Amino acid sequence: IITAKQSADEIMGRSTVGSWEDAQIVQQVIALTGAATPYTDLGNVPLSNWNQTFVDRTVVRFELGLRVGNLEEAQAARVRVDSAGQKRRSDAIQLEIQRNAVAFYGYNSGNGKTYGFLNDPNLPAYVNNPNGVWASATFANIQQDLLTAFQSLRTQSKGRITPNKDPITLVLPTSCVDYLAVSTDFGMSVWAWLKEFYPNVRVVDAPQLDGANGGANVLYVFADSVQDSGSDGGATWIQVVPATFQLLGVQKMAKGYEEDYSNATAGAFCKRPYAVLRMTGI
Repeated sequence: IITAKQSADEIMGRSTVGSWEDAQIVQQVIALTGAATPYTDLGNVPLSNWNQTFVDRTVVRFELGLRVGNLEEAQAARVRVDSAGQKRRSDAIQLEIQRNAVAFYGYNSGNGKTYGFLNDPNLPAYVNNPNGVWASATFANIQQDLLTAFQSLRTQSKGRITPNKDPITLVLPTSCVDYLAVSTDFGMSVWAWLKEFYPNVRVVDAPQLDGANGGANVLYVFADSVQDSGSDGGATWIQVVPATFQLLGVQKMAKGYEEDYSNATAGAFCKRPYAVLRMTGI
């Protein structure tokens, strides 16, 4: 018995921001303005300025508990099973599965603003893959798709991102990642080409990207961070998690006891959309 791979932490990391009880997480954005002009002795001094905006994300909380009866615990012990321990482990796993799901898909609670890796409103539109699905693609087709993605990052960032030097993350559908092994007649695989010419590219697969765009497989390419683009460290993505696994309380009852656990997440936040390329139809 196994559950699907949980890739959100590997893709975006996990930022502990805020607390379990917070209603929202707010990101301050400051844009610097001003333009230099030719100097004159009698001219007015041109002035710089700054504009401030705020982007908020809603925190959602989940809970899962356990109840163990006296007879249940005693009988489980006879077959060498810690009933409470197994249920506690299940709580932790299920809360992590839920957090991972929110990290990819967000959470629709009416007026809330909790988004995920696949639907953050800041994300750029998908670009179509012109070379066909990878299941029937050649080395040249797949290589061209990746070249298009890397070149797009360089162009849309106005040269701030250098894909052959900067740390880049390539996220592929789980069903497509092994097509990087497709090779030329001379034995050069896409994977080997990638490591030779783009050595700082990190490849991660996620089942959530299978059929993510109306049934079409998608890939993401993004710069892990963009230097000199702010005071927040430059991260392209953050996954905001105020609380990962928190005990809410324990209740002793006449015939056993009950425990309740919770987590809190604000989903995924794309902070630099110009550092992301999304391609559909692979």
